[in-house]
Amino acid sequence: MEKRWVVKSVSDSNIVGKLTQSLNIDPILACLLEQRGINSFSEAKDFFRPSLDSLHDPFLIKDMDKAIKRIEEAIANGERILIYGDYDVDGTTAVALVYSFLKEFHDNLEFYIPDREKEGYGISNVSIDYAKASKVSLIISLDCGIKAHKQISYAKEKGIDFIVCDHHRPGISLPDAVAIVDPKQPECKYPYDELSGCGLGFKLAQAFYHKRNLPFEPLEKLLDLVVVSIAADVVPITGENRILAYYGLKRLNLNPRPGFESILFYSNVLRKSQTDEQTVFAKEINVTDLVFLIGPRINAAGRIHEAKKAVELLICDEMKQTHELSHSINDNNLERRHLDSQITQEALKMITMDSKLRASKSTVLYHPDWHKGVIGIVASRLMETYYRPTVILTESNGVITGSARSVKDFDIYDAIDACSEYLDHFGGHKYAAGLSLQPGNFDKFHQKFKEYVDNTITEDMLIPEIEIDAEVSITQLNDKFFRVLKQFEPFGPGNTSPVFLATNLYTKGTPKIVGEKHLKFSVIQQGSSREFAVIAFQQAKHYQMVASGKPYDMVFSLEENNWNGQTSLQLNVKDLRFSM
Repeated sequence: MEKRWVVKSVSDSNIVGKLTQSLNIDPILACLLEQRGINSFSEAKDFFRPSLDSLHDPFLIKDMDKAIKRIEEAIANGERILIYGDYDVDGTTAVALVYSFLKEFHDNLEFYIPDREKEGYGISNVSIDYAKASKVSLIISLDCGIKAHKQISYAKEKGIDFIVCDHHRPGISLPDAVAIVDPKQPECKYPYDELSGCGLGFKLAQAFYHKRNLPFEPLEKLLDLVVVSIAADVVPITGENRILAYYGLKRLNLNPRPGFESILFYSNVLRKSQTDEQTVFAKEINVTDLVFLIGPRINAAGRIHEAKKAVELLICDEMKQTHELSHSINDNNLERRHLDSQITQEALKMITMDSKLRASKSTVLYHPDWHKGVIGIVASRLMETYYRPTVILTESNGVITGSARSVKDFDIYDAIDACSEYLDHFGGHKYAAGLSLQPGNFDKFHQKFKEYVDNTITEDMLIPEIEIDAEVSITQLNDKFFRVLKQFEPFGPGNTSPVFLATNLYTKGTPKIVGEKHLKFSVIQQGSSREFAVIAFQQAKHYQMVASGKPYDMVFSLEENNWNGQTSLQLNVKDLRFSM
């Protein structure tokens, strides 16, 4: 699919000039800082050197004081507390975090993850009945609960209090909980509202420690859980999330919890030192590794079997047991990949065989036999293929349930909200949401959703866009440039890995197709002899262009290539086109 190239502009060239001078860096790097809202030397220092001292006061979150007071009452009275979380990465890491820190102060504690097939998303009456039978008097929900009005009222009838810690957008009204800890709720003046569910769990722990005048240091061991949730839940790596992610990655690389260590062992990026038992990674673990290596395996437990296994893995200190759990979860992931591939092919075939579906501005597909655990992944795959708002639905226990994904700048949550009259439940974010409805309402929902998308989406939104941070000459891309660029990490939403444009490039030597789908070649730029190695994944289609001898323009990111003990800079291609 043809992509639009959009070069970002610089708002204030004076700021770029001042940053270039005060930081003694390349003007291109100063432009990257200005684009990220960094306007002074002190702001650049905070960006390059994140500090845990800059974390916000957790008691600025509305109801945090009520939450801590109720938890302390429960501890003082010896009440049984249930830590409740969603079955995805964010939910399971959040449960593992809150369970771990509270376990240090209170023994009468357990955790609960709903069954995806039997209970569905969020808080279920089944779980409340279980809590009542287990003599639970306080439930702390994490990454869910903000719309669970009926369930929380049901719990209250049974004498069970709720503390809701959720980062999803609330509805018009809030449930009747003892405390609602959600920065997105009305009247909450917390200065940052993009925390993950696990991040909110961390703020709960931070508030608990602060109330008891306990040192902060023990909380640092929880940050590996937070960074995995930040990466997997695709929240912006800006502001407070940047600080939490920065120190979480440090923790993960230097002293990972046994659960993460065993997952990475099965991901082939872990090795042991020959001289001792110290953990040694084959490479530095970054956000991308969390997204593609750790996240899918934790998710697979809940998608294929029991998400409870993921929590057990994350709170376990025995390496032998974690390896057994990781082996099982890795098997779940292999099964998940098979189902994902099979259902994606079936869904693509449904579109291919239907001319109306092919021409539509949105995709809504329903099949009662698709596996509920992978439809979110399938929605993402189809959205990437056809690049339009996508809803994939299946049936579970007589109810249609599904996942939605969206393209840049189109709010899928608002689109689903516009169809709420036909839904039993929905929730989520701008670019990802979940929903459920009765089979008799499917056609009405489909029609309303299609009409909403047709009337609100623009043609530009339906064309994949590559945002280019800056145009460069490849002679600028030296080791010093890259050392500074590395300090922009961790990369992710809100702080993506910079993408550059270089024009009038020529291939030096003969390009090679590797692994059937990828290209490797070297480039020089018109007027320069500086040569760069290039890798273009999934772009063998561009072979004729790079072998033609004609000049072309390239959009790419700059990265290190480690091969046979040698480290060098290389260009990772995003797109190519002939020079004008």
